[in-house]
Amino acid sequence: MGEEKKGESKGGPPPGIKWGPFTARLPIVHMRIEWPELVQGLVVAAATGLALAPLLTTAFGLTFEEAITISIFHSILISSHVVLFGEPFSPGWITPALPISLAFVLSNYDTPTERFQMMTALSIDLAILLFFLGITGLGRKLILHIPTAIKAGIILGAAFAAFKRVFVDDFKTIEAMPVSMTLALVTCLVFSFSLPFQKMKEKSRPLAMVASLGLLPGFIIAGIAGVLMGEISFQIEWGVMVPPVGDLMAKVSPFVIGWPPLSFFIEAIPLVLVTYTILFGDLLTGIAILRDAEDSRPDDKLDINTNRSHIVIAIRNGVMALFAPFFPTQGCLWTGVHVVVVQRWKEGREKMHSLIGGISAYYMYGFPVLLLFLPVVTFLRPFMPIALMLTLILTGFACAFVALSMPRGREERGVMLMTAFFLVFFEPWVGLVVGVVAVLLLIGPGAFKIKPAV
Repeated sequence: MGEEKKGESKGGPPPGIKWGPFTARLPIVHMRIEWPELVQGLVVAAATGLALAPLLTTAFGLTFEEAITISIFHSILISSHVVLFGEPFSPGWITPALPISLAFVLSNYDTPTERFQMMTALSIDLAILLFFLGITGLGRKLILHIPTAIKAGIILGAAFAAFKRVFVDDFKTIEAMPVSMTLALVTCLVFSFSLPFQKMKEKSRPLAMVASLGLLPGFIIAGIAGVLMGEISFQIEWGVMVPPVGDLMAKVSPFVIGWPPLSFFIEAIPLVLVTYTILFGDLLTGIAILRDAEDSRPDDKLDINTNRSHIVIAIRNGVMALFAPFFPTQGCLWTGVHVVVVQRWKEGREKMHSLIGGISAYYMYGFPVLLLFLPVVTFLRPFMPIALMLTLILTGFACAFVALSMPRGREERGVMLMTAFFLVFFEPWVGLVVGVVAVLLLIGPGAFKIKPAV
């Protein structure tokens, strides 16, 4: 293990500390501090990382401080993707799998202990699958055999599950904050998906800068309206939080609450296969964004290796399963952030010295220090239900757009709809079985042959 300092200015990879197939990089030592990304990350990444806190306190039995602590663990693991392992992607949750996973876990397991044990089983199963596919290089071949109709059904199922979680299962949350949540949702949908707004953004640089802040404008509007309408109130606490790591481990770690029974690992397999399909799609999306931009930066050579990416995500999920199990928060791509960072990276070395430096800055160089400060966390607390709602709804919209564009005929559309419905309203394995049977009956076994592209 040692320093790698070769040829950064000549087009080589940025310097770092090589360890095995990975490269760790330290701020200032190996990469310049990119202030625009750091400022955005301090606000957006911190607030979004806390989105699960309301769910962790209500459905999983954690205290507010324990929920913040597990979010810190998740953020550190996510950041390690680029800082410790050197992967050139802006990592995040496997977001489309989140609503399906929540529906499965919350519907089938009654106690917080059982729910965390299932989260452990899901994370370990995914880690084993990813590690095996990364070592053998079989990941791409596995995905190539999955028919397009089933892939589309899985993604559409994620959209259905997201809307069901927000507008059916947790509708009381919207009822408690109707104005602020509605304004936040409308703002984020317009910024993300409105065609008229996209045309306006192309003509206005200030508007484009505001839109690049992701969920933040929605939070600001929701906060102002919520205070004026009496839906949001702030109870600011002062001081620094000492993370209750011991108390958290006593509630979540398999070393304390017990390992999941074998039946949990078996029951987790269908959902893990569904999640892997989504994860691989995220990986391809991240690579496509980088390939489209890399010609603009021959001075900053990218090191892309899908087998290594599989192994890195496997390690992160395995560690999470032991100390902070919550599936599926350890994925490979936060698409919105990835697009924003890569776009500025394309503009040249004077704008962003290296892509690794830009991504690392957005993720606060691996440690979400703001989450330790009580004034920040307690200020963000009223926004946490809004953050979760926005995450799910925006995921639902994005998944629907992608899924509905994939089928190539009425038969595939029918299979997609059936697969999605059974994934959401029945067990994940039922959805997969229905999808496979529907493909065989309506399209034929030829649909399972390898296609030239995913």
